[in-house]
Formats: sequence, structure tokens, C-alpha cells
Amino acid sequence: MGATRRVGRVFARRSGNGPPPLDLVGSGKLDGALVDWAYYRDGKRDARTDSYVDALQRARRGEGFVWIGLFQPDEHQLTVIGQEFGLHPLALEDATEAHQRPKLERYDDVLFSVLKTVRYVPHGDLTATSEVVESGEVMVFCGPGFVITVRHGDHGELAGLRQRLEQQPDRLAAGPGGVLHAIADHVVDTYLDVATAVQADIDLIETEIFTPRGWRSIDRVYQLKREVLELKRAVAPLTGPMRALSTVRHPLIADETRNYFRDVDDHLIRVKEQVVSFDELLSSILQAGLAQVQVSENEDMRRISAWVAILAAPTLIAGIYGMNFDNMPETRTRYGYFVVLLVMLGVCTLLYRLFKRNRWL
Repeated sequence: MGATRRVGRVFARRSGNGPPPLDLVGSGKLDGALVDWAYYRDGKRDARTDSYVDALQRARRGEGFVWIGLFQPDEHQLTVIGQEFGLHPLALEDATEAHQRPKLERYDDVLFSVLKTVRYVPHGDLTATSEVVESGEVMVFCGPGFVITVRHGDHGELAGLRQRLEQQPDRLAAGPGGVLHAIADHVVDTYLDVATAVQADIDLIETEIFTPRGWRSIDRVYQLKREVLELKRAVAPLTGPMRALSTVRHPLIADETRNYFRDVDDHLIRVKEQVVSFDELLSSILQAGLAQVQVSENEDMRRISAWVAILAAPTLIAGIYGMNFDNMPETRTRYGYFVVLLVMLGVCTLLYRLFKRNRWL
């Protein structure tokens, strides 16, 4: 109860106890960007509080929190949100622009986190231009009495997550920190699912690359390596923020919630190791493919050289007899022409068997 009153005092201090909150929902300022909003108290969605202004006032008094979900808001809409909740301009700038690195930043009593979302793109046959991993972003403003989620990308919806949380009041009772944990846990779980799907693609391409003429698939290996790097850029930078959330004390993160963040951190480390191993394995497969190209080129050169040597023998004999001197062996005999042909055939046959035995042909 004391923690609730403290959160209410902090929220009231940030708002300055000035004019009443803006009706962001009813005013239409968030039209096109607002996905959903709700007021939660004691871990439950308060359906009786259908007024956004009333919900925000109660949240400022420490009687629960407001969760606002936005999808690709523009700069003006985020500016309005920032003025309402006192968000830092640098955090708002990051939330406006997509393609941010995963991170965790603290602005006074507000936590701002960026998480990369990923999705496995189903495909028939992997080609040199196939998109395997699609990435997006979820930004979370987590403050006393409010949670604001900003999503970029056509996937990574949080509507299903919100519904599942509403069926688990104990998790929502943890407040904004509990919502932040649920989002992080959801994102990391998708990493595991995508990594499993990518593993199947790697197994398939590894099998193909070591078949005869498998080096022809080397462009597909390179494309898959690029897609794995996309997954790596989403997973690897998140380890620092997850470690901080599981160890650093913060008024919004209860001790029990930090224990849950440790579990998320363990899962993240596991998927990071898996993705790093994917990158290393694909590098090895790529090197093996390049080695196969060199071996194939060497085999082709040996075949060409062998046939050149075989054809050089009759060419040499024909060239000598083509000099048309009068005093040359067998030029006046009746069967000289056929004898020379037999000699050419014999030499070619001998050379062919020699190269065949040495596996040049």
C-alpha cells in the first residue's frame, strides 16, 4: 500500500497537479495509431472505468495503471503523448524513428526500452533472394501509473499478449514492471521459435551443399547467412538490457519480477548462443562451398589438360607430315597413311588409359 501511495505521489509530481489530463482517446489526437487502451487495478481490467480522463486521474492517485498501445504513431501524436506523461524528448525521438538497436534507458523514474521483434517468413524453396527473417520493433515507456507501447512493423502484435495477461491477474498486479516483463518474455519466446525454424533451413542447405554439384547452391547459403545476421542483430544487443532488468533495482520492478527477468535472460542467452552457432556454421558451409568450387575448377582444368595432351599427339604427327619434305619416312609407301593413323590412334588410346587411371578423366 505504501508503494502504491509513493507511485501516486511520483506520478502527481510529474504531472505537476496542473490542469486535468487531455482526453487523448476521445479527442481523436491518436486516431490511426491507437490500437487499444485499458485501465488496470489490482491486476484486473476495470471495465467500469470507460473514461480515459477518469482512468488517468485514478492512476495518478496510485490506484492502478493505464496501458496504451500504439501502432506506428507519427511525430505529432508522440509529442502529444510526451506532453501528457512527461516523457523525455530523446526517448520520443527514438520511438518516432524505427530501426533502433535493442536498449534500455532510464529517464528519471521512467524506463524506456527498445526490443526487436522477429518473424519467420514461410517459403517454399529457399532461393538467393528469399526473405527468411522479418524484423520490427516494440518500444515500451514504463512509468509510475502507465505503460505505453509503440509498435513498428506489420508483425509483433501485442493484442494477444494483453488478452493472456488479463487472464493472469497476478502478473498484471505487478504493475507496469509486470507488463514490461511479459512483453520481453513474449519477444524472446518468438526468438526461440524463429531460431528453430531457421535451424531446419540450415540443415536442408547443409545437406544440399555436400551433394554433387552442391556448390551451385552457394548463393543460397550466402542469403541465409544474411538472414541469420538479421536475427543476430535483434538478439545479441538485448542481452545487456535483460541483464540490467534482472539485477538492477528500480521502483517499477518488484523483486519477484526481477526473478522472472532472470528467466527471460536465461532464455535469451540460450537463443543468442544458438544464433551465434548458426552464423559460424553457415560460415563453415560457405567456406566448404567455395572449396568445392575450387575442386570442381581443378577437376575441369585436369580434364581439359588431359584432352589437350591426347589431341596434341596426333596434331604433332600430322604437323610433321604436313611439312611436305621429299625425304620423309613412309611417304611413298602404299599403306603409310593407314600406318600413321594407327600410330595416332594407339598413342591417343595409351594417353587416355593413362589419364583415366590417374582419375584425370
